Order: sequence, then structure tokens, then C-alpha cells
Amino acid sequence: MTDSIEPVIGIIGGSGLYDIEGLEEKSWRAVATPWGPPSDELLFGRLAGVRCVFLPRHGRGHPVSPTHLNYRANIDALKRSGVTDILSLSAVGSLKEELPPGHFVIVDQFIDRSFAREKSFFGDGIVAHVSMAHPVCPRIGDAVEAAARGLGLPVTRGGTYLVMEGPQFSTKAESELYRSWGCSVIGMTNMPEAKLAREAEICYATVAMVTDFDCWHPEHDHVTVEAVVKVLFGNADNARALVRRVVPELGQPRGACPAGCDRALDHAIITAPDKRDPALLARLDAVAGRVL
Repeated sequence: MTDSIEPVIGIIGGSGLYDIEGLEEKSWRAVATPWGPPSDELLFGRLAGVRCVFLPRHGRGHPVSPTHLNYRANIDALKRSGVTDILSLSAVGSLKEELPPGHFVIVDQFIDRSFAREKSFFGDGIVAHVSMAHPVCPRIGDAVEAAARGLGLPVTRGGTYLVMEGPQFSTKAESELYRSWGCSVIGMTNMPEAKLAREAEICYATVAMVTDFDCWHPEHDHVTVEAVVKVLFGNADNARALVRRVVPELGQPRGACPAGCDRALDHAIITAPDKRDPALLARLDAVAGRVL
């Protein structure tokens, strides 16, 4: 019989989401990692009695660009803080007419077009190949979908998130290319975040919050910064309501993840034990300590 897990919910807040309302016993704390500093201090607290750890992805005040985020430090800090489940909240552009500004998409796939980021905790000295065929945890997706529908939020279950490097937005030709691939939304931050969460054996899911249509849309030129910001903060209010609703559900004691997210490293590490680099081994204490 599997031991019961007392979940700790990690929340990564994207653009416009720099805090979580309603947290009790809350405190901001610096968490040191062997990969360098995360984007900001982490906010620890309880929501409806459930332990939560919040990280503003870009830091409070948004000083860090998507390319320069220390994704490895962010995920390591959450793992080191005991997080078992990550709910990632991200502002995105829409690639589909039926996903207008203000709509939420519970993403189930990614296409990673980023190219200037460290994408793995592993490397020379300890090689690991982790499956990313199904990159998000369906259990979290189910809970988020139920919570969103319970709140009456406009939500779509399923969709592909195209991750571009940035910080510039797409050309129109790129936007049309990604539409031809069947992508639903476009953003700059969920890779390698999702890959690293999988390597750290943390259940992970994304709620992509649409702020605008990408430049493919004929009305795109009429979008103003003020309009986008208005949607951004409206989305953030809805995201906070969603978090307050879903955390008590995700925080219920449970067994092992049915999708195997928490056992992703079982057969991933290929380097023989006597060939593993001691320095990298030490850095992997939180992320891969279970198997190393």
C-alpha cells in the first residue's frame, strides 16, 4: 500500500501575478540553490490549511526577462521547499479565434522553440533522459478544470503552448507558421520550466491566460498596451480566485501520482554509478536525491 502524501502546492505566478491573496502564516524567505538564486524570495504560507509556496516567476516588479530567468534555480528552490505539485500561471497570446483575450487554456502539450536557456539539471558527468511525451499532470488539470468551471471562468481544456525565445514578439510569418502547426497559444516562459519540473519529479500543470491575439489576427494592430494591461490584471484577479478554489482540492492527502510524474527518474539516469561526477551529484541533492 502506498504511503499517503501530504501535498505542498507550488504556484508560479506569471506577468501581473506577484502575490497570492488569502495566505495565512505567510513569510517571504530566501532559498539558496546550487544553481544560483531564484527569481525572488519564495512566499510560504497556508491557504485553507494547505501548505503553499509562491514564486513570482519574473520577480516582484518584473525585473527578469524570460530568457534570463534562472529556471533551474526556480524549480530547485521549489523542490527544496517540499513542493509536490506546481500550478504554473502564464500570460500568453492567442493563436486561435476561439480563444479570445480573457480566456484560460489548461495546456496539455508544448512545442519548445527557445534556444538560449539551460534546459536540464543533468549533463556531462550524469546523463539522464526523461520522458516528456505527456508533459503535464492530468490530475492537476482535472482539478483546475473543475475549479475554473465552478467559478464560471471561460476555460478550454487542452491545447498546445508554443514557447518562443523572446523578448521580442513573433513576426507575422512566424505567427502564421505556429497556427499552421495547430498551436493554441504562444508565450515565452513555460519551457524549460515544464522539463525541469519533470526532472525534479514534481507534478506540473499550466494555466495559460490569454491577454491578446498574436500578430496573425487582423484586429491585432488595434490592440493597445492599455487594453492588454487591463486584460492582464483582470486575468490576474481570476487567477487568484482560481488558486483559492483549487488549492484545497489539490491539498487533499493522496497516494503516488497516477501519471508517474513523481517517479520520472526511475529509469532515466544512464550514467553508471562509478562514472558519475561528484560535483554534479552534490548539486542534484534536492532534485534527484530520491534516485541518487
